[in-house]
Amino acid sequence: MSSARILVVDDDPQIRRVLRTTLIAQGYEVVDARNGEEALERMRGDRVDLLILDMNMPGMSGIETCRLIRSSSDVAIIMLTVRDTEADKVEALDAGADDYMTKPFGSPELLARIRAALRRLPQTTSGLQTVRVGDMEINFSTRRVIAGTRQVRLTPKEFDLLQYLVAHPNVPIPHTKLLQSVWGPDYGDEVEYLRVFINQLRKKLEKNPSDPKYLLTEPWVGYRFNLPQ
Repeated sequence: MSSARILVVDDDPQIRRVLRTTLIAQGYEVVDARNGEEALERMRGDRVDLLILDMNMPGMSGIETCRLIRSSSDVAIIMLTVRDTEADKVEALDAGADDYMTKPFGSPELLARIRAALRRLPQTTSGLQTVRVGDMEINFSTRRVIAGTRQVRLTPKEFDLLQYLVAHPNVPIPHTKLLQSVWGPDYGDEVEYLRVFINQLRKKLEKNPSDPKYLLTEPWVGYRFNLPQ
């Protein structure tokens, strides 16, 4: 059972009702909103640990809502949509979502995705509080990154992915290993997740994202964090 507080955002009252019943039965606290504007208002007034956010809503879209929330919050976000193309998944993840689900879906899968989104990696860098690489400082206890003189805002999964790579420097890590270590054992084939998240990390951390110095691609294998010796 969990005491996490979940905000369900969907313009369909039946979906909101079903999700509320399912989540409360699992011990979650649940609030809901009918649209993006209402969700933003809820975020200002309530403590929220995770959003379940419909991608296709009238008025403010789920994508726009996600981007606005991500600009000021690191709350976990799962996007829902009736569409299942890779372009839609990439759009959702690129907007800042931690995960993506296609309607209709079963309760066991949704609950597994919620657990994965709320999951946080324990500190895995041999007890190190901080790691300094070039002009970048990664603080694992506060989950904050300083690049030069600016603090970099990372989403929870962006930080978890960075933390795992930094904890295993200079070693190519396969896609499946990264997905299962950061998201959980139910993952493994969602390579597009990694592509989007690595690209976002490069934009935020690398001086030249198109020619990265630290977050390197290992063709046909996965990714590697280059830690200069």
